[in-house]
Amino acid sequence: MHDVPVLRTWPASGPVHAVTLVLHGGAEHGLAAVPPWGLAYLRMVPLARALSAASARHGVEVRLLRNRVRGWNDPEEHPVADAREALARIHEERPDAPVFLVGHSMGGRVALRVADDPAVTAVCALAPWTPRGELVEPVKERTVLIAHGRFDWIIDPGESYAYAARASSVADRLARFEVRGETHAMLLRAFTWHRLVREFVLDARGVAPLAVWAREPDQRLRIPR
Repeated sequence: MHDVPVLRTWPASGPVHAVTLVLHGGAEHGLAAVPPWGLAYLRMVPLARALSAASARHGVEVRLLRNRVRGWNDPEEHPVADAREALARIHEERPDAPVFLVGHSMGGRVALRVADDPAVTAVCALAPWTPRGELVEPVKERTVLIAHGRFDWIIDPGESYAYAARASSVADRLARFEVRGETHAMLLRAFTWHRLVREFVLDARGVAPLAVWAREPDQRLRIPR
């Protein structure tokens, strides 16, 4: 285990106006350290890189967190602690910057859980692990975008739908996309996932608002993509 969570940074072009924190997936249990070559972590590297290419000129710094250990490990919830430590470091270095969260799988659950941090304004959860009873209070008054592959056999897309239906009552605004022909790994239609995340961040930054917000809230939970 490394002693502290590791943050890899893609800088903004010029002054930093916002920070996007990217969170990788993992497992329900596991105390093994997350190496730089871990597949769940590596999957997020091209996404973070593509996101930076699209948002750096708009003053968005991108940071990718590498957790200390692989598992969620209830009740310790190690990745939640790691994400909060990363947020504390961001606060210290970028005290006035809003934070946008992007997480995949377990990282999606982490992102939704730590959305109650005062600097966080928007959350994007990709194929999130949202078991029955997952708390929705942390996303109160936040912008939330959820996307799930229709053919995800690792995490039932119905779980994120149920979460979204509950969370829509407390979030400032929420939309959920269903990615056709895609599984949990987000590899078959990688460009679609990257584009969704790019659109999410540019919307959160106020550069290019998402058209989906023009829909009625109950029409935003099963948007095909």
